[in-house]
Amino acid sequence: MGKNISGLRQDRPERASHDLAGSTRHDLVTQGIAFAAMILFVGTAGVALPNIIKTWSGSVGGPDAVLTNALILNIALILLGWRRYKALNAELAERRQSEEEARRLAEIDDLTGCLNRRSFAARLAILLEQECNSERALAAIAVDLDNFKQVNDLNGHAAGDAVLRATAERLGRVLPSGGVLARIGGDEFLCVVPYHASAPDRIEHLATRMVDRVATPVNHDEVALDVTVSIGIASSIHLETLEKGSSGAQDLMHKADIAMYHAKKQGKNRFYWFEPPMENELRFRNKLESGIRAGIANGEFVPYYEQQIDLETDKLVGFEMLARWESPELGVVGPDIFIPIAEEIGVIGELSEKLIEQAFEDAKQWDHQLTLSVNISPVQMRDPWFAQKVLKLLVKHRFPPHRLDIEITETCLHENIGMVRSMITSLRNQGVHVSLDDFGTGYSSLSQLRSLPFDRLKIDRTFISELRADENNTALVDAIVAMSDGLKLPITAEGIENEAIHEVLKSMGRMKGQGYHYGRPEPAAKVLERLSVQELLASESDDVLDLEAERKKRDDKVESGKRAG
Repeated sequence: MGKNISGLRQDRPERASHDLAGSTRHDLVTQGIAFAAMILFVGTAGVALPNIIKTWSGSVGGPDAVLTNALILNIALILLGWRRYKALNAELAERRQSEEEARRLAEIDDLTGCLNRRSFAARLAILLEQECNSERALAAIAVDLDNFKQVNDLNGHAAGDAVLRATAERLGRVLPSGGVLARIGGDEFLCVVPYHASAPDRIEHLATRMVDRVATPVNHDEVALDVTVSIGIASSIHLETLEKGSSGAQDLMHKADIAMYHAKKQGKNRFYWFEPPMENELRFRNKLESGIRAGIANGEFVPYYEQQIDLETDKLVGFEMLARWESPELGVVGPDIFIPIAEEIGVIGELSEKLIEQAFEDAKQWDHQLTLSVNISPVQMRDPWFAQKVLKLLVKHRFPPHRLDIEITETCLHENIGMVRSMITSLRNQGVHVSLDDFGTGYSSLSQLRSLPFDRLKIDRTFISELRADENNTALVDAIVAMSDGLKLPITAEGIENEAIHEVLKSMGRMKGQGYHYGRPEPAAKVLERLSVQELLASESDDVLDLEAERKKRDDKVESGKRAG
């Protein structure tokens, strides 16, 4: 499609020029006739007009008919030529205006009024030719809005457009004289600023002002939209050889983009200058992205399982499913490496569903009393159909819902509390348990804990790892335990690394625990070996018991509905 559109854009000027040339040739003929008519008018008027005047005065009988008709014809031809001349000028002016408007639209971004990518690259190529020398340099500044997709998802595209227009206006205001601003695409802007090569601090000051200025909330429909930006800066002095033309411009833009992505990786809402090692990091990142996509298709992502222990009885009560990437090139890769990338490139949902399906099949081989915990990405919680997808997988694999525990993090509670409440309710209505993961690291309030129907709290490992029997570091965990008792929410403690922590937690009351103290996460085959030794593998009677338990839960719900009615 792009090729066809490009072809049309090239054909239209040629067709317009052809039409204009034909029209011009036709008008030359018309003007020639009018010019000849004027010459004839001069010749005939000198003879015919005196006779006409004498006729009107009664001096002679009448004018010469031939000369009179010739005179009238000449006048008509002159008027025709004049009218066509005016029409031609009006047509030329209109076409010139249309061509200028088409050229402007081809160079300008409609939404923000900035230059677009194509025109900016051409302008940058010219500036590289004219501005760069031993003393003067150009700084390309890539500006990208942080979490812009979330603004669109939660507030609508009209709000997103308002944010883009406000950002363009704010960036334009802080640009110095000689600076050029363009919207490259989506939520990314690019600036180019001439500066003295010995004074890069001026560019750093400009980038700081950009970060501060854009951070001001944008008001749209009585809603304050908070946005921040990540900025990458590349200088023409970073070019190994100052290539002239479009190649140098594209290279400089690419380096600014690399620095911008580095700023995002370092926490966003900041700026970084381009450095050569960043390019190697980006290449590795691109390799990871392509590897993740191929790995999902090839089944390289597999579930590992971490034991969950009842601290009171020291018995195994379940497992938490953890993702691992068994890459042919990179070996076993942990989730801290690939999960953030999978979220950014939009494949976390597909990846998670495949892992959950495999985990259901694995867990069906365990004793029916053992539970399966699955941690859900905040990105997945933005999907309004997430609960239905989980329930569909439960039915597909005939996995008992009461054995499944969905774990969501505190950060999910602040993105769309209404949607989260609806999902939790839908899951719990079908018998699925829902836990609040990483408790204590976010901003959940007591009112949220009371209003949201959680089944369990998981204390984050950062608090558990600080526990020592001989140190006074138990106050915070004691407070969380007391609060959970008041809310009647059981607790799971993460990150139990040694016997000392195990004993401290055991003294605090009944709870579940998990951590390397009980063993590292294991693949499905190792789990089956462990369960075989402990005689905790599934039997045919377990399936019958599961079906009876599900039937009893459905009957209880029906009975409750009748009582409510």
